Formats: sequence, C-alpha cells, structure tokens
Amino acid sequence: MIDISALTNSAGYLLEGVLVTLLLVALSLFIGFVCGIVLTMGQVYGPKVVKKLVGVYVWFFRGLPNIVLLFLFYFALFPFMGLDVPAFFVAVTVLGMRSAAYQSQIFRGAIESIASGQMLAARSLGMTKWQAIRSIILPQTLRLSLPGWSNEYPVLLTDSSVAYVIGVAELLTRTAQVISRTGEPMLLYMSCAIMFILLNYGGMMLIQFIEKKTHIPGLGPEGGEA
Repeated sequence: MIDISALTNSAGYLLEGVLVTLLLVALSLFIGFVCGIVLTMGQVYGPKVVKKLVGVYVWFFRGLPNIVLLFLFYFALFPFMGLDVPAFFVAVTVLGMRSAAYQSQIFRGAIESIASGQMLAARSLGMTKWQAIRSIILPQTLRLSLPGWSNEYPVLLTDSSVAYVIGVAELLTRTAQVISRTGEPMLLYMSCAIMFILLNYGGMMLIQFIEKKTHIPGLGPEGGEA
C-alpha cells in the first residue's frame, strides 16, 4: 500500500529541490551562453592558435561524460589548486563549461550560414571588423541559432540530476533522501519524474514564446527572404 503522506509531508522539501534545480540550470545556461559566444568568436574570427585552443576545449568538454567531469573538478582539480569549493559551485561550473562547448558550435553554425557578403558590405561602409560583428553578424546569429540553442535547456535540465553524485541538494538528491526515510520509492520517483516533465515543458514553452517574439519575418540563412 502506497503511503501518500510520504509525499505530502515532504512536498515543501522537494519544492526547494525544484528551485535548486532551476537555479542550477539557469546559471549553467547563462555561463554556457556567455562563454559560448566568446568561444565562437575565437573559433570563427580568431588567429590560428586561438582556433586550435577552442577546438581542444570543445573536444575535451564534449568528449567526457558529465559524471567524469564532476568527479575530476570536485575531487581532483579544485583540491589540487587548494580550493575548498561548494558542490553547487562545482556543478554550475562543470555544466556551464560543458554547455559552452555545445553552444559555441550552435553559434558557429549560425554565423557560417550568414552570407559572407554582409561582412564585406559592412567593412566597405567603414566599420571595423568587430563593429561589423557586433552590429551586423551577432544579432543575426542569436536569432538564427535560437531553435538549436533552445535544445540546451532540456539537455541541461536532465544533466542537472547528475549533480546528485557530488551531493548537490537538487530535486533528485532530495527525492532519494526522502525515499531513504520513508521507504516509498514508487510514489516519490514518479513524483520526481512528473516534476521534471513539468519543468521541461514549462521551460520549452517560455523559449518558444521568446523565439516567436524575436523572429524577424523574411530573415533566412542568407539574410534575404526565408
């Protein structure tokens, strides 16, 4: 017999876990966005040595599982540097840096889909290279990459549960803790799954709303009619 009180009595504790999960995802997504833009600029417009370094960065963070990266940073890298870093900070750092590797490739693809003539036209008008990037290329890049970029939210949401292995008190961690006290795995894991589904659906609805609001009719990959 399932004891529903195991869920009702721990509802507040689990909802706190939802907030921790959302904060973890939001910070990781933001770090990934900012660092991803920087990596993209280096990979597309930087000198050869910068392009090589960005390539190594992307290869490293895309090539290792999240759990390996978490253990590497939490148990090895930060202690080796003499830093006593909270588990939440490590999780945000790892997920954000890994997301940056993926987001950089989304942005790179969007930049490369823009007609090269736009940069030439901007330079012929007297703009510097970075003025053209900031005013002409980057705004189009962000709009064109939004459909692909939107996939990062559900990816990070599901990846956030891996932070359980280093003790971050997110939703899955708190669910497991409640189960250990109540002995109701079926009810609580199902509730955890439903909460993740709702978070995923709600986030995707918000991103789709932003995509519609920022869409420019007629903006296609070549800057002309779609």
